[in-house]
Amino acid sequence: MYILFISIHGLIRGHDLELGRDPDTGGQTQYVVELARALAARDDVDHVDLVTRRIVDPKVSDQYAAPYEALSDAARIVRIDAGPEEYLPKQQLWDHLDSFTDNLMSWLSAQSRQPSIVHSHYADAGYVGGRLSNRLAIPLVHTGHSLGRDKRRRLIATGMSREDIERRFNMDRRIDAEEEALANADLVIASTNNEIEQQYGAYHYYQPERMTVIPPGTDLSRFRPPRPEDGPSSFEEILPRFLRRTDRPMILALSRPDERKNIRTLLKAFGESNRLRDMANLVIVAGIRDDISDLDEGSRKVLTDLLLLTDLYNLYGRIALPKSHRSEQVPEIYRAAARSNGVFVNPALTEPFGLTILEAAATGLPIVATENGGPVDIIANCRNGLLVDPLDSAAIAQAILEILEDPKLRTEFSRAGMSNVPRCYSWDAHAQQYLERIRLLPKNHQESLTKVRSIPWRYRDRAVFTDIDQNLIGSRAGLAQLTELMRAHRQRTIFGIATGRGLESALSVLKKYGILLPDVLITRLGTEIHYSRGLVEDEAWAEHIDFMWKPRIIRRILAEVKGLKLQPKEEQSQFKISYYYNPAVAPSVDEISAMLRKSEQTVNVIHSFGQFLDILPVRASKGEALRHFARGSGIPLERILVAGGSGADEDMMRGNTLAVVVANRHHEELSGLDERDSIYFASGAHALGIIEAIEHYEFFGDVDSERTQ
Repeated sequence: MYILFISIHGLIRGHDLELGRDPDTGGQTQYVVELARALAARDDVDHVDLVTRRIVDPKVSDQYAAPYEALSDAARIVRIDAGPEEYLPKQQLWDHLDSFTDNLMSWLSAQSRQPSIVHSHYADAGYVGGRLSNRLAIPLVHTGHSLGRDKRRRLIATGMSREDIERRFNMDRRIDAEEEALANADLVIASTNNEIEQQYGAYHYYQPERMTVIPPGTDLSRFRPPRPEDGPSSFEEILPRFLRRTDRPMILALSRPDERKNIRTLLKAFGESNRLRDMANLVIVAGIRDDISDLDEGSRKVLTDLLLLTDLYNLYGRIALPKSHRSEQVPEIYRAAARSNGVFVNPALTEPFGLTILEAAATGLPIVATENGGPVDIIANCRNGLLVDPLDSAAIAQAILEILEDPKLRTEFSRAGMSNVPRCYSWDAHAQQYLERIRLLPKNHQESLTKVRSIPWRYRDRAVFTDIDQNLIGSRAGLAQLTELMRAHRQRTIFGIATGRGLESALSVLKKYGILLPDVLITRLGTEIHYSRGLVEDEAWAEHIDFMWKPRIIRRILAEVKGLKLQPKEEQSQFKISYYYNPAVAPSVDEISAMLRKSEQTVNVIHSFGQFLDILPVRASKGEALRHFARGSGIPLERILVAGGSGADEDMMRGNTLAVVVANRHHEELSGLDERDSIYFASGAHALGIIEAIEHYEFFGDVDSERTQ
């Protein structure tokens, strides 16, 4: 088995993980690295690739710029370019995910074998993984780690407005990507039952039969109880800078300075309890910082609030807020708290799993943790602590006091954690359960894996693809100039058309307007592909897109929807259901998509020109058909110029293709492309806009000599 992991954001390397450096470099990065190693150590796994984004940025280590990094003899990190070279937070990656997908597909095409499965981690990787799964016809496994709908609900509960949440977290795009990942996933791996029922249950594509709980493991060689011979750690040596009485029990919190982690409420609980202040110290290890003013907005606000609350409650000498720590110090920090007879607190608004809880418990620390999310299962399995309402500071203080003031209870919780974490949460057990579940996945994905039609395009090293109606019709002078230009370069350029029209309708229009007969004709919005003058149909494509397609069920679901009217029979086809769409009466396109999702229909919904609505198989679109052609022809996407003017063209234009939006475009549908630097917006309309783009890109220059020899 060859397993491909995708985990795009954060800083991922095989050693000295910079956990807590920012909101993107947390438990997920550690999870994927340790899982990759655990799976690669097994005899029944040949290889594991962990794919992430390559980063070339003087603000971070140059190790993140290396294309490859070995994790073990059978596992490695593979870094793929996407967007600008510098480090970007996950909220800014969305516009670069199509390019990441195209670059990853190019890399995979050059490998000696294809993955057995692709496993995506978090929403951004789910977006990429779904496309990869559909293009390669391999199963998709997905792990959300945290979910947007739940995060939005918790943030609203803290008083943030929906507008602020969207501005800061790009939440709508994240939730759409999560829905898409759930629609495409053959298996969703969660850490707890609570995660499945309470978090995934809020999604339209909630399908519990495709979900399973496999708790993460813990590296027990690192996280162990303190020993008499250990002596003071380097972390303990810095505590006297902050604390007057280092002999007191330590109340420890360790997390990123993220609003969801709710460490302000913990500080408030400590500050408002005289009993806690008199008997214990509060130690908050919240990420890594040199200067708070240099941090992102969320981290800056959390840390500033912590300092203000420290001053408000006059906690100087009773609280430690160290500025930084090294990854290798984390086990020392837990052991220092355990030696002090302290307690570990995770007060997060919601915690998808709670890896720090396992690490702390393995070192002998009793636990006080949020009642929302993964800690519910951990405490039930390990019987080593108390659950609290994270919004109730008095309840948090009371739970901590209950443990600290009862040595017998503290010892009971400590011993239970040290014995039950190895029993319930080892990486060996996780890897075993993982592979047992993977082997149950359906094999029907593999049928069309190698059936990419390969056509020898002699001397052709580039291609131009365009729609008909928005791009070629409307300027006879422009069409004549474009035709002359294409004929002059026909020996080395493939001419393709991608249209929503059916084959006969497209051919009729081409003849009527004297349009050059294309080498490739993508029709019915990407559900059909025909090649050369013989118009030979690509049967492998038809077989590929038939996956999960249930047209009769879809027609039945949409039959009673007001504002939708089926178009004439000639506009329907085996893989396209077409409606007239009346926006004044019909539900929004998002609501129609949600309606289909709730009925477990995994499809592409395409809205164009404000009045047409088409339902296609999930694997079909103009963009996917174009990429299928590119794989068969061997022409890189970077040498394909795509011209578009409506929403149906958008996925052709995202990613690595050269793209032009003609001036007569349908503005509303392509407004999402305005911010993308790689798309050229022509001042000319119709074919004149295409000619303008050919000149802009110098498209007929720089001939690939190897292909033309």
